[in-house]
Amino acid sequence: MGHSVDPARWQSVFEGLMGKVAGRFARVEPRRPARAFVLGLLADLPRKNCWTIAEHAGNAGPAGMQHLLSRARWDADRVRDDLRDFVVEHLGDEDAVLVVDETGDLKKGTASVGVQRQYTGTAGRIENSQVAVYLLYASAAGHAAIDRRLSIPRSWTQDPQRCHSVGIPDDLRSATRPALATEMIAQALDAGVRSRWVTGDEVYGGDPHLTALVKVAGRRWTVEETFQAAKSLAGLDEHQVRRWVSWHRWTTLAMLAHAFLAVTAAIERATTTTTPELSPLTCNEIQKLFAALLAPARDLAHRLHCSAWRRRHQARSRTSHYQRQATQQP
Repeated sequence: MGHSVDPARWQSVFEGLMGKVAGRFARVEPRRPARAFVLGLLADLPRKNCWTIAEHAGNAGPAGMQHLLSRARWDADRVRDDLRDFVVEHLGDEDAVLVVDETGDLKKGTASVGVQRQYTGTAGRIENSQVAVYLLYASAAGHAAIDRRLSIPRSWTQDPQRCHSVGIPDDLRSATRPALATEMIAQALDAGVRSRWVTGDEVYGGDPHLTALVKVAGRRWTVEETFQAAKSLAGLDEHQVRRWVSWHRWTTLAMLAHAFLAVTAAIERATTTTTPELSPLTCNEIQKLFAALLAPARDLAHRLHCSAWRRRHQARSRTSHYQRQATQQP
């Protein structure tokens, strides 16, 4: 017998998660696009950005999704709190481990928040990039990211005008990556997260405030698997945003999408018996099936409309680019 897939159960998990965070969106206007945004992140799109996610949702253009990330009223940190509770509720056990690590997103230019030439393990060398530190919850049942901190280099905090241009809070100070990790660990423990150990690489273990905590390395591999899954399946690294608020909102919603996959996979492993001929459902397989199950039926007129919108936008951008080039030439 093949592995039975229960779409109703997966839908129930998803709706339960979105219902858990619904109260963080005071009005229905941001609540509905937030749900559509997460579904877009889970969709089988070749590239995930406001344009493609809006088209997947059936919108005429990306303005609504861009508004959700930039100006709509909702608190990404509150959603992060609900996400953390969801993960611990479904994956928690007394032997769980908190894992800290960082990942970088390569960037062009100097306008994106926190970007500078710095070392990133993503490239294995110094590159123009953003670097963020993540906190993961890892247990025998599964693992998912539960917090994030964008590293803001001193070159930014020493330039108040530059910080203001991307919405970095006025009271933010430059902090080392181990300090960001310590902050996230303390916040998770204060919130009642059950964890026996904390682990990370030598960058974090060498910090005097964490030398007594970093004792276990057995589950550190989960951070690499989580990064890979969150990026490839939920668009964690595909954000095309420049501002502080937008980065945190995109990242939080991507973490939310990945947490749904991680918890659903854990539920499948716990409730479904598989044969030796069939491996258990993974996050990757669940994402593909879930995307197919909920794929909206879009007619040709909608697709043609979105294509025309993109082409008009590209034409305006090309014209503006040529005009700027012309004014810069002697």
